Amino acid sequence: MDSIAFIVVAVCILGFGLVSGRLQNSVITPPIVFVLFGLLVSPRALGWVEFEVDSGVIHTLAELTLILVLFTDAARIDLRLLRREHDLPVRLLVIGLPLTIVAGALVAAVMLDTLTFWEAAVLAAILAPTDAALGQAVVSSERVPIRIRQALNVESGLNDGIALPVILILLSIAGAAEHSHSAAYWVQFAALQVILGPLVGIGVGYLGGKLIERAARIGWINHAFQDLSALGLSLLAFAGAELIGGNGFIAAFCAGLTLGNCSRAICTCLYEFAEAEGQLLTLLIFMVFGALMLPMTLDHFSWTILAYGVLSLTLIRIVPVVISLMGAGLRWQTVSFLGWFGPRGIASILFALLVVEESQLPGREQILIVVMAAVVLSVFAHGVTAYPGAKWYERQVAKIKHEKDVAEHRHVTEMPVRLPHAEK
Repeated sequence: MDSIAFIVVAVCILGFGLVSGRLQNSVITPPIVFVLFGLLVSPRALGWVEFEVDSGVIHTLAELTLILVLFTDAARIDLRLLRREHDLPVRLLVIGLPLTIVAGALVAAVMLDTLTFWEAAVLAAILAPTDAALGQAVVSSERVPIRIRQALNVESGLNDGIALPVILILLSIAGAAEHSHSAAYWVQFAALQVILGPLVGIGVGYLGGKLIERAARIGWINHAFQDLSALGLSLLAFAGAELIGGNGFIAAFCAGLTLGNCSRAICTCLYEFAEAEGQLLTLLIFMVFGALMLPMTLDHFSWTILAYGVLSLTLIRIVPVVISLMGAGLRWQTVSFLGWFGPRGIASILFALLVVEESQLPGREQILIVVMAAVVLSVFAHGVTAYPGAKWYERQVAKIKHEKDVAEHRHVTEMPVRLPHAEK
């Protein structure tokens, strides 16, 4: 980027920062602001910044952001608490996520006839992960019962890392159908990707976490470098896995999950780092999305793509959520609330870019366009409804607050969220 581009980015960050506290409890969210600002400074409007989809800078930024998102989100999840108290996100991940992928693939195969079935499945898997940060007022508001907001928070923290191996396996199947390599070649490729990556990630997360813990205990490492060490572990896991033929992103996710459960004492520094540097990288991706990918989506707009995007955010998400929560004792208002607030955001953007860069699927450009259409719908639909939705839901659960054995108000231990709490 040239000097003008850097100035534009800096002005956007500073300008939003000056009013961020004021806008925290409103329908204007950071992703909405950065997407619109990106569109404003793009060649479609003022023309101050110009990005290329195959730019090395864009792909480096996307890779770094995805590494940190996977690593830091996984590090927030306490598996002991998840197993003992958080049955709702387990239901959403074990039942709801696979059903969402299957439903999305079947609908895409019918509606998007330019895609093969396996390409439709890749598209569905890319759009399955949720991004709780797009509904910040929901996952950070103390108006929402802790059990419900934690269900969305934990689901969002884990489903991108769970969906990634599925995407890689589906890419291998789709590649086997399109290329001359044997099925055995693609099976071996997928196995190396999803086996070596976790092994490297677990090793780096465990050994690195113990080293940082010991250095902190004997006073050899200061607070600032604990932050940097966490960044170093995520990059080491990524690069180490890629070096031996594994998938670096899966390694980063597994490293974060291992660090968060084996060396939890040092994770406070990691959370502080993620709320600043990690959020900055995420918002820069949304700005690039607005400047580059939103105009591309508008160029290829069709009613079919719009319809699939709407279905992806509604029926394809909500029906699996309803099925997964059967028997949990939740009111219909709660099930509807959990079903609607499954935004598609940063993980879907980065997974789509990964598919475009790493695969040779004939339908990869179409996959990218459909994903971007769904994400832009989600940025605005979920962003605008998050604060009013949280207030509406607060009124609904207030009516049953004093009833005995209310599933919504059952106590669970809170896990850290990606963003700070909103005001009461």
